[in-house]
Amino acid sequence: MRKNIILCGVGGQGTVLASRLISAAAMARNIPVLSAETIGMAQRGGSVFSHLRMGEGIYSPMIARGEADLLLGFEPGEAVRLLPFLRPGGQVVVSSRPVTPVMTALSGEEYRAEPMLDYLKARVPSLLVVDAESALREVGSPRVLNLILLGAALKSGALGLEEADLQSAIRRLIPEKFHELNLRALHWASEER
Repeated sequence: MRKNIILCGVGGQGTVLASRLISAAAMARNIPVLSAETIGMAQRGGSVFSHLRMGEGIYSPMIARGEADLLLGFEPGEAVRLLPFLRPGGQVVVSSRPVTPVMTALSGEEYRAEPMLDYLKARVPSLLVVDAESALREVGSPRVLNLILLGAALKSGALGLEEADLQSAIRRLIPEKFHELNLRALHWASEER
């Protein structure tokens, strides 16, 4: 199995933690993993993205344009921006919740998710939009969007891992007092609604 995954969002959304959880889950199954992160102005809500490659015969963590099997978008604008990395037929899992960039907020311009999601719908046959507001309300915390999106990626089949793999990674990498919440968020996409 070989997988090329792009994770993208803005600072504070847990993009880097999600990348580390995927990496830990793959390594526990003896799947080689290489990853690289760009965090830029993450502390100020700036762009954050990770390249993550799993499988045999991988010698660089960087994914070329048009070669990502999965694009995991924590923010719709960031998913649109990194869409050129997706291969034809690749899967996009994206949050419906926009995070207004600082410069847009300062300019007073409107920043809405709908035009970005429409753009993705017109270009990506395998698109899964996660209703982030409903999910976060049902799970009970605004801080676990990353785990909700990982659960949706698991459900899509594009991640190449099992829920048990990520559950183990959560137990190893996240403090115990947060296990229940994070496991509930991971499982959210699997529940019937």
